[in-house]
Amino acid sequence: MSEGNESWKNKDDQEEDEEDLDETAYTTQKDAVLFAIEVSESMLAPPPHSDSKKPETDSPTAAAIKCAYQIMQQRIISHPKDMMGVLLFGTEKSKFEGKYDNDNGNITYPHCYLLTDLNVPSAVDVKALKAIVEDEGEAQSLLKPSEEPIDMPNLLFCANQIFTRGAPDFGSRRLFIITDKDDPHSANKALRSSATVRAKDLYDLGVTIELFPISHPDHKFDRTKFYDDIIYRDPEDDGGDLAMAPRDFKSVGADGINLLNDLISDINSKQFTKRALFSNMIFEIGPEFQISVKGYNILQPAKPAKQDWIYQGGETNQIVKPESARLSDDNATPVEKDEIKKAFRFGGTQILFTSEEQEKLRAFGKPGIRIIGFKPQSMLPFWASVKKSTFIYPSEEGFVGSSRVFSALWQKLVRDKIMGLAWFIARQNSSPTIVAILPSEECLSENTGLQLNPAGLWLYPLPFADDIREAPDQPTQVFSPDNLTNEMRTVIKQLQLPKGIYDPSKYPNPSLQWHYKILQAIALEEDIPETPEDKTVPKYRQVEKRAGEYIHNWGQLLEEAINVYRKERGSGAKHERADSDGPVKKKVKTEGLHNVGVDELKKMISTGKLAKHTVAELKDLLAAKGLSNSGKKPDLLERIEQWADEN
Repeated sequence: MSEGNESWKNKDDQEEDEEDLDETAYTTQKDAVLFAIEVSESMLAPPPHSDSKKPETDSPTAAAIKCAYQIMQQRIISHPKDMMGVLLFGTEKSKFEGKYDNDNGNITYPHCYLLTDLNVPSAVDVKALKAIVEDEGEAQSLLKPSEEPIDMPNLLFCANQIFTRGAPDFGSRRLFIITDKDDPHSANKALRSSATVRAKDLYDLGVTIELFPISHPDHKFDRTKFYDDIIYRDPEDDGGDLAMAPRDFKSVGADGINLLNDLISDINSKQFTKRALFSNMIFEIGPEFQISVKGYNILQPAKPAKQDWIYQGGETNQIVKPESARLSDDNATPVEKDEIKKAFRFGGTQILFTSEEQEKLRAFGKPGIRIIGFKPQSMLPFWASVKKSTFIYPSEEGFVGSSRVFSALWQKLVRDKIMGLAWFIARQNSSPTIVAILPSEECLSENTGLQLNPAGLWLYPLPFADDIREAPDQPTQVFSPDNLTNEMRTVIKQLQLPKGIYDPSKYPNPSLQWHYKILQAIALEEDIPETPEDKTVPKYRQVEKRAGEYIHNWGQLLEEAINVYRKERGSGAKHERADSDGPVKKKVKTEGLHNVGVDELKKMISTGKLAKHTVAELKDLLAAKGLSNSGKKPDLLERIEQWADEN
């Protein structure tokens, strides 16, 4: 019998496990996505001439195919278990795999071209789609529209067969339709009725239709003419609770926004379905007054997901199957699970606990939310944030009428600016927390109409008394003079973002993107890029152009303020000598580097005088040259020497 010293997990380990559970809630369900892209004369027409700095050059169909290619590149790495396929409709050619043909081997779906079958994307699929994107000749022969009008019932039935045979047991199946025809069967009621029946069949199959309408300068897409009748929505669906606002894409925009980027951004937002962390949780508002809610982890950091171990020592890359086992310290023999006992060290001895006793020690009740009071929102201090918040939304599955009660509570909290205090247990055997229930109002983007913040309630974890630590004592406090503060206000005003809004979607995680780039290059047998693309690096030239003069003025004021502060405190040479243990080092007189030319800078580098300047002066020089000024002094000197050699 092996007796272990392992005790149950402490609070930090338990919270890490809860973080892992939060992430698995987003990765367990597999997605199957089929792109249906229209091919027609209007969809193949090049965009009109534009005076924008970034004019569009691709037709809507070409942009949609490139969009599918880039989405496939992203998903093959970040979500390797998901399926993707690309279907063109309205083409003169027709092509399908054998499994979609009828018994006689004839094509049953005319003017539908299956570009890539619905399957887990492989390197071969990505290369094939890339060849179509880059080869204009092959694209022109393939993207030839048919003379016959589009048959939507035929397309929807074709999609039905693809999902039925390609992804029969997937939890999430989506059909993305990209088209500019808002009323394809205006003169044919029979086809319109048939399309409605086919759409209902897809809905019953569990397939969600997502529309990406293309509006032209002379025609705005109208959803009410046809697609409102075939796109079904269930408000109880996980993704339906937080559905995005409808959006139309313009084939050309006066502001120069590229259609491809818009499509990728919006499809990405619909790709990541908002799955519930918990569903039908009891939300107790008062004694014997309960509703049911769902919880969503909207704020989740993106991390590289390790799917398998890869061995690269052979001729080809091979997947490694790791095996783990518990071994005894004495004779290295395997230890079975029933031979392990957990104990808690107390008073120098080990107290053993059975699994049932451990469960009782960690049991604080069933999962749920119970309101214990209300307070003004002004009483919530800014430092009370200890963990990320959880978004909750009503669910009618547990209690009918939950949405009405939830809405009334939300309106009360918003109107009176109050917050609820609640006892919250997220899952079984989870530690209870005290949370503040804060309301949020819906916020839409002015430019795109996309939803930025959903309307609902947030569970805001509050710290316990043991979590609060007093700030260390500050023996001396130094306050900035008014002239220094006013000058910094001028600098900040010059560096503000447009409309003062920071959009994190425009600044992807450079480390994560670099990780995906390397994996993509290895999988597709491409050249590994040398340097990563980092959009978080400040644009030093623009900073220097807009605020360089104010920054230098602020630096001079700072030096003057420091001199005044030292004089007031009597920090002369004698004072420094009395406080120091060793001899006072002789200060080296340095000159400013703002007006130093290239030749003089090279001379300072060769004679070693540049190294005698302070780090602040070196950083000012790098900022003036439009270079990065981060790092230690050796890095700054090396960067300056490299710039001098290049100039």
